[in-house]
Amino acid sequence: MRVVTLLPSATEIVYALGVEPVGVSHECDYPPAAREQPSVNRSRVDPEASSSEINEQVAEAEAGEGVYAVDREALAAVDPDVVITQGVCDVCAVDHVLVEDAVRELGLDAEVLTLDIHSLDGLFESIHRVGAAIDRDERATELVANLRERVAAVETTAARASETPSVAVLDWLDPVMVAGHWIPEMVELAGGEYGMAEHGAHSRPREWTEVTEYDPDVLVAAPCGFDIDQTRENLADLTERTGFDDFRAVREERAYVMDGHHYVNRSGPRLVDTLEYLASLCHPDLFDAPPRDAVVELAPLRA
Repeated sequence: MRVVTLLPSATEIVYALGVEPVGVSHECDYPPAAREQPSVNRSRVDPEASSSEINEQVAEAEAGEGVYAVDREALAAVDPDVVITQGVCDVCAVDHVLVEDAVRELGLDAEVLTLDIHSLDGLFESIHRVGAAIDRDERATELVANLRERVAAVETTAARASETPSVAVLDWLDPVMVAGHWIPEMVELAGGEYGMAEHGAHSRPREWTEVTEYDPDVLVAAPCGFDIDQTRENLADLTERTGFDDFRAVREERAYVMDGHHYVNRSGPRLVDTLEYLASLCHPDLFDAPPRDAVVELAPLRA
């Protein structure tokens, strides 16, 4: 089975099911072996630019030919049986319509499987769909059972908490965007309150006053596509805003930076890792601290 995955979360799912893809997207970097596979798409946005510059580049790309392009020569060369893409966000990965057009015009005998994940159940359903498409049904069933068990363990432990802290997760800094999709559900499973977005809602820009008025007990900066180092480079986009130091989360040292690239904004099996990390931030007395390469306190990064 020759599989191409055009988004990092799909690559993680396929590897977790015991199949190595023959082609990936330019962003696929986990597990490490994914970096060795040929890339079959390219981005028109510089991922190393600042938050505001990336936002401008995305707007320009969307007004033109789009953020991503399929490398048709590379796609034809790997001759896939299945191509996995997404319909969640045109900014996050190549859109399924572009992929379907490329497969048709190249005359490839390949199934295009589109994932559209907005919740944990959506993730589990997608794992089953991928498993069926690549002949790994049994592995998919085992993986989903394991992930569900871990989710249940978090929910059970969080139910013992004596407080329900309010939480805000920001998945972009300039402009400020509040994380949606799976994050509201996960914060609530972790024993927190998420008052700025509904379950499954798309992330969208917010007025800064909306965030300051919400004044969360726990604040998490996790820009989409940024690891901790890149977030630190852009942290002034958040910390220099009026009223930032007045946040309850900042005053009480419950403001954090989380790796948005690998965890918060990647809807693969490691979303359950993210759930466990969020639970630790909400209830550090009940859960183990997350690893330092995934979450760090914000205050030292400002020093």
